[in-house]
Amino acid sequence: MNARDVAERVLGGLRERFDSVVVKVVDRNAAMLKIWNSQPGVLQMWRDISVYLLLGKQRRLTVLEFEVGSPEEVLDAVRRIEDYVTRVEESELYAEPPEPREPAPLEGGYDRRVVDHLSDPKPLAEAMVSSALSSGAERVAGTLELGEVEVAVATSRGFDKSYRKTEVVTHLRSLRGELSGHWAWGSTQLDVGAVEDVGSRSAGFLELAKTKARFTPGRYDVILSPLVVGNLLNYVASMASGMAVLLGMSFLLGKSAGDAVASEGFTLTDAPRDVTLPGLAPFDDEGVETYNKPIIRAGRLASLLHNTATSRMFKTTSTGNAGWTNPRPWNLVVEPGSSTFEEMVSEVREGYAIMNNWYTRLQNYVEGQFSTVARDLVLAIRGGSVEGYVDRVRIADRFETLLKSIKAMSREVYDVSWWEVRIPTRAPYVLAESINLTKPMA
Repeated sequence: MNARDVAERVLGGLRERFDSVVVKVVDRNAAMLKIWNSQPGVLQMWRDISVYLLLGKQRRLTVLEFEVGSPEEVLDAVRRIEDYVTRVEESELYAEPPEPREPAPLEGGYDRRVVDHLSDPKPLAEAMVSSALSSGAERVAGTLELGEVEVAVATSRGFDKSYRKTEVVTHLRSLRGELSGHWAWGSTQLDVGAVEDVGSRSAGFLELAKTKARFTPGRYDVILSPLVVGNLLNYVASMASGMAVLLGMSFLLGKSAGDAVASEGFTLTDAPRDVTLPGLAPFDDEGVETYNKPIIRAGRLASLLHNTATSRMFKTTSTGNAGWTNPRPWNLVVEPGSSTFEEMVSEVREGYAIMNNWYTRLQNYVEGQFSTVARDLVLAIRGGSVEGYVDRVRIADRFETLLKSIKAMSREVYDVSWWEVRIPTRAPYVLAESINLTKPMA
């Protein structure tokens, strides 16, 4: 039984018992190969079927999630909790599923070669490891994950569609002495060259870190790698959700379309119809057709992201970004600049190149105050040249300050997707001026 069959059977069992029903089923067949001490480890393979329900009754909404083996298990579970559905409070965000319309299909997001490698991804992992070791790494660690995904959505208004896609998501950490470098890549397509590139890029910058330099907290020009850019823009784009703004959990609260929120050269697009990025979707969780849209265009706020409910609160229309309760971006694409990494380095009198990050935290959502800790290599730049490396540093600033401080971006962009970049992002290197850097807490 495929995802669409499951969705249809669950909908059929619930349609008469609720005022509105939306069923989403995700059927994922996946394999993960872990790499440790430069050797591919045990291959993990699994298949999971996740069923998500949005149930409406007497202007009350309930969202449920199941991982099950059959539609009957879902229906039985809903029967056991049905009496509780009408006990919750009425929702200000109650909305019937939208009138179904035929979404334009997406072609090119399914690569049979990915499926062929599910049972044995070891040659791909070995190619990535070999590339890193030949680029200067002493040892490496990481993961390679392949997936075949079917997504189906069925609603009580008559929408009933599904789509398939494939995924390749990999990351590698290269180590040499006390130094480490990291790179990641994600796509719907199998590209052996791109997999090997993860290895060479994770190790490539280690050669620049010859001596240890001193670090003093302060404001500096910083070069952010595509991994860091992807991580931070995941937060920025999520705060462009209509729900985040309604809840006061966004620095975009009080902003209107056309307000300046970034430098003039910066454009960020939600791109669900880019079939090469793993977040592709021809329709959203309500069955609304998706489309590519700028969130920030030439430095100015262009659009918030909406589902049916939040769009009514804002007196606009859905942007095809449901998420039932919280609209979300699908893929993020940053328009490239005209520089290279080397040209950016040459422009920095005193600053740092941060190649990876983790532990991104928000201290104040409305003001966009955040901090994130550099992980792996941090290059110290003095007089337009790399002087050496420093221990970990922390960026502690505001998102709007960072976005408005962007001075240059690389002409080459990179498709990044891994644990710290959950929303697949096509990002350049970014040079930002006068960013606050501190030492992370021990």
